[in-house]
Amino acid sequence: MRAVLTVLVAWVSLVGGGTAWAGVEEVSALRLEAPSAIGPGVTYRGFSLNGSHGPAYGHLLTVDLRNRRVSVDLLYPGAVGGRERVSRLADQRSAVGAVNGDFFNIAEAQHPGVEATGAPVGPAVAGGRSLKAAVPDGQRFGPAMPPGVSTEDVFGVGTNRVARMGRLGLEGSVRTEYDELPLSGFNQYALPVDGIGVFTPAWGRTSRLRATCGTDTERGAPCSDETFELTVRRGRVVSVAEKPGRGAIADGSVVLVGREEGARELRKLEVGDRVTVEQRLRPRGSGAFRFAIGGFPILRGGRPLVGLDLATAAVRTAAGLADRGRRLYLLALDGGRAYRSGLTVAELARTMRKLGAVDAFNLDGGGSSTLVTRGGGSTHATVRNHPSGGAERPVANGIGVFIRR
Repeated sequence: MRAVLTVLVAWVSLVGGGTAWAGVEEVSALRLEAPSAIGPGVTYRGFSLNGSHGPAYGHLLTVDLRNRRVSVDLLYPGAVGGRERVSRLADQRSAVGAVNGDFFNIAEAQHPGVEATGAPVGPAVAGGRSLKAAVPDGQRFGPAMPPGVSTEDVFGVGTNRVARMGRLGLEGSVRTEYDELPLSGFNQYALPVDGIGVFTPAWGRTSRLRATCGTDTERGAPCSDETFELTVRRGRVVSVAEKPGRGAIADGSVVLVGREEGARELRKLEVGDRVTVEQRLRPRGSGAFRFAIGGFPILRGGRPLVGLDLATAAVRTAAGLADRGRRLYLLALDGGRAYRSGLTVAELARTMRKLGAVDAFNLDGGGSSTLVTRGGGSTHATVRNHPSGGAERPVANGIGVFIRR
C-alpha cells in the first residue's frame, strides 16, 4: 500500500505540471508562534521547522494591503550605486517593518582594480519612479534561477495597491540629429555587449566602469577595451571621454556609456551636438508598478516552479502574496549559530506555501538576510533575526512597510 501511494503522489504531481517533492518532503510542519501587532494591518511572528539540512527558525511580517493606512515601498540608500543596513534604511523612512531586497554587485574579485558598485541586479521602482533596469542574465549575482525566469522578474505593488509578480523591461532610445540608437541599459552595473546605457543622477557617485566588464553570458569575462562616455546636459553633449568615469551626475544631465558597437556609435558625437535620451520600464503585462524589486519567482498559483534547487541550503529571504494580492508575507530566516543551515530554494517555496502565500519571490540571502520591526513610539528599528555574518550587512535595497498615522 505504501508503494502504491508513493507512485500515486508522484503521478499526480507530474500530471499537474508541478515539481515532484523529492528532497522537499523533509520540511516538517511549521510551528508558529503567537502573532504580535506592529500596527494596524501589520503583524510579526516567529516560526520554526526542520529542513533537510537541519532545524530552521524564521521571522515573518504579514501585511494587509486592504487597510488603507498600510503601504509598502522600496527602501534604498538614496543612490542606485550604494549600500546601507536594513535597520538604517527603515529608520530613514520611518518604516514599521522591512526586509532586505535584491541580489547586488557585492564584489569584483574577477576584475581586479574595478570598483564594486553595490547596485542591484534587477529593476527597481520606488514611489512610482523608475530607478534602474535589469542587467543581462549572465551578469547576475545569486543562486541559479529556475528555467524560464529572467533578471527582469520583479515583485511589487501596482498603482491599484494590489501586489503581484511580473516583469519590467527597458524601452528607450538615444536620438541625435543624424540617427536614433537603441538604449540597452539604465543605471545598471552591467551593459549588454555592443550596448549603450544611460546613467542618471539617481545612480550616485559610484564608478561606471563596471558597466563595461563581463559579457552577456559570462560575468567574469574581461572588461571591454573599446568604450566611450559622453555627458549630455539639457539636450547637448558637453563632454566626452574614452573611459567611463565616476562622480555625481548633475541635475539636468545624463551620462551615456557605450561598449563595442555602442562605443563606436557614441564616438561619432561631438561637444555641442543635440542628443535626446528617453527611457522607461515597461511592464510585461498590465498595470504600472508603484513599487518593484528584483529577485526571482519560486511559487506561482500555489505550485513551486519546476527546476528549483533541491540541494543547497542557505539562510534566505522571501516575499509572498495571497488574497489576490491584498496580503503580503515578508520572511527572513535566522542566521544564528543553531540555524545557519537554512533551507533549499525548493524548501523555501514549500514553506511560503504553508504560511499562506499563493505566489512567492526569492530575495537575496546569506549574510544579507535581515528582518526588522519598529514598534509604536520607538525611533529605531529592531533587528529580529540573527544575520549569519554576525552583524547587519549593508545591502542595495529592501522592502519597507509603512503605516500612515
